[in-house]
Order: sequence, then structure tokens, then C-alpha cells
Amino acid sequence: MVTLQPIAPQDIEAESFRIIERELGPTRFSTEEFAVVRRAIHATGDFSFAENFRFHPQAVAAGLAAIRAGKNILVDVTMAASGISSGLLARFGGRVLCRVAEPETAALAQADGTTRSDAAVARSVDDCIGIVAVGNAPTALLKTMELIDRGLFAPDLVIGVPVGFVNAAESKELLAEKPYPHITALGRKGGTPVAVAVVNALLRLAA
Repeated sequence: MVTLQPIAPQDIEAESFRIIERELGPTRFSTEEFAVVRRAIHATGDFSFAENFRFHPQAVAAGLAAIRAGKNILVDVTMAASGISSGLLARFGGRVLCRVAEPETAALAQADGTTRSDAAVARSVDDCIGIVAVGNAPTALLKTMELIDRGLFAPDLVIGVPVGFVNAAESKELLAEKPYPHITALGRKGGTPVAVAVVNALLRLAA
């Protein structure tokens, strides 16, 4: 027989976090890093992210500084733009940008023989981007790293957690080796809900 837990709506998230903390036990993460990982586990129900997440030593500090400076957040898909707490970001003056569905992006992708995700990143390098968050398209993450390596793009933090079987794990392995601030989750797992969870955790830490 199923027994439901009686709980007030406003207490559900806090109780979920307590369950996660209890089941995980001690971790290797700092307090702020754990806030990010905990929210990713909360969003997915998948405790393996506690093993797969990797943080550059300055990742959280760089992300918080970018948010507090009012910089924008670039995402790879419209689903991510819908999930991020834009109201929290707006308090600092920033916006969530996603150009993957714009006609100009499709035209550039066709002209260059690349994906819309690749073209969307290329079109955003001059838009005061503080954080790039990729949860779906490895091509967007690869383009971000390419432009940074060429000195053409300078986001403060790259969040790369694309899910999938073609270049997803490989793109994240490459990101994990980069010298600039990044957050990633190694392997095939990831996805837009994870990218959104990471950004929302940072927004709450910033606030």
C-alpha cells in the first residue's frame, strides 16, 4: 500500500533537499558547488551527478560575478530560456538570450554549412554574455570553446552539460580540460534540465 507523505506545498523543495543531503552523505564539493549539484539531482532524480560533475576552481565565483554585474546568459535551446528564473536575473540587469530559432541564425547556418546551434553562438559573441549554458547541443558547446580559443568570445563561465551519444561526452571532456571557468558533467548524461538547474542554483546563490 502506498503511503503519501503529508507536507505543505511551500516545504516540498526544502524536504527534497534534506532527502538528497541525507542519502548522499559527505561529498567532495564546496558548499556553493554542492548547492549546484544538489539542484541538478533535484531536477533529475539522478544521484550519479554527484560523481559526474566537475568544477573549475573559479567556476562558481566567476558565475556569481557575471550575474551580479548584470551580464546576459546565453542558452542553446528555447526550453532552457523558459526554465531559467529570468525574474531573478532581471534584478541584476541581465537577460536570457537564445538565438537558435531566429531566421538570421538559420540563414547563417545554411550559408556556413553548420548547425543552427553553432550559428546561434557565433551570432552572440558581442552581446555581453557572462554565462553560456549548453544542455542540449554539443555543437553549441564546441563552437563556444572554439571562439574562446580564438580570442573571439569571452564569457565569464561556460556551463556545458549536453546530453546524448554523438560528441556529447567528448565535448564535455574537452571542456573539463580548459583553463577558464567551467562546469560540466562527464559522460553521456546531462540535458537542458541540468543546465537550467545549474543556472538557477547560481542565481539563487547570487541573490
